[in-house]
Amino acid sequence: MERLYEENPFLTDFDATVLSCQQGKRGYEVTLDRTAFYPEGGGQPWDTGTLGGVPVLEVHSRDGQVVHTCGGPLEPGATVRGTIDWDRRFDLMQQHSGEHIVSGLAHATWGCDNVGFHLGSEVVTIDLNVLLDEGQLAQLEEAANRYLWEDRPVQITYPSPQELERLDYRSKKELTGQVRIVTFPGADCCACCGTHVRSAGQVGLIKLLTVQKFRDGVRIELVCGRRALRYVNQILEQNRQVSHLLSAKPFETGAAVERLLAESEGHKARCARLEDARFAALAREHRGAGDTVLFEEGLSPDSLRRLCDAVLHTCGGYCACFSGSDAGGWQYAVGAPDRDLRPLAKEMNAALEGRGGGKPDFIQGMVRASRARIEAFFRAR
Repeated sequence: MERLYEENPFLTDFDATVLSCQQGKRGYEVTLDRTAFYPEGGGQPWDTGTLGGVPVLEVHSRDGQVVHTCGGPLEPGATVRGTIDWDRRFDLMQQHSGEHIVSGLAHATWGCDNVGFHLGSEVVTIDLNVLLDEGQLAQLEEAANRYLWEDRPVQITYPSPQELERLDYRSKKELTGQVRIVTFPGADCCACCGTHVRSAGQVGLIKLLTVQKFRDGVRIELVCGRRALRYVNQILEQNRQVSHLLSAKPFETGAAVERLLAESEGHKARCARLEDARFAALAREHRGAGDTVLFEEGLSPDSLRRLCDAVLHTCGGYCACFSGSDAGGWQYAVGAPDRDLRPLAKEMNAALEGRGGGKPDFIQGMVRASRARIEAFFRAR
């Protein structure tokens, strides 16, 4: 069959004859005498679009044929019009071409081999078998975008076996038969069956997002073209909001956040000191009181624990502390110096619609009952 996407990846409409159509697991499986639909392969997803007005859901290579999984049947022998979803196709072309450039430059600069590639719906991931740090990632991104600015044409060739032996190209596996070589002059030469842009400038922009250790090398996340523009705009909008909220200039938001965090730490320390004074006063107030149940407003789970610990050392019995509201629920912390509280936790959680537990002498969790029901539960004990 004629694979039109190999000859012209910019072709969006074509006519073809339906060779076969049969019901499959995910739809109707259709073969044609020619197609511009790219089948999934080489890390690149399939094209979508329509055939004779029927949605094309998936496209796969099978036994030398391109099989189109369609949302409805097509008549064998009929001539149908195929239309490619161009926005999706061009996005995949930008991502795939950007991956070539990044992988090729990494290989040339640090001797990295690309040992894994995934073109996802949000980001592209590349696995390299050499460790790279953040500084090298920045260097790689600069080099990749400089290559885009040169806008060199992409070359597609089908070398003879003799020419292929003399050619230095990247490939993840041993190849047989006719080999398709995609060359980004000065950046990459790779055996590849995918669709690519005509010249490097059509990739538009390459943005490397993250690098993290993966096996013996690194995994890089990147976006290209329209995805990169969307990513930069989203980051810009987030920074604009932070700039507005903190009354800071766009390039001074980092320093403004550092100041805000420092102020927050100071407030937390002051709050902790005030809480400690309040907890000490409650401990004095309940000295020798025996079993004690307390309700205190606005405490975090850690503060609730500290209150329980402070009063427990003076009351002479168990101490049960609660903080919250009838509407939102009550966090609890219960401590006892010489008894196993875990049965109490089960009983309380069952009676007061709660969850939680802990060690024999200390339990912590939350109940959904009202304050009145909590007080009645402990009065009955």
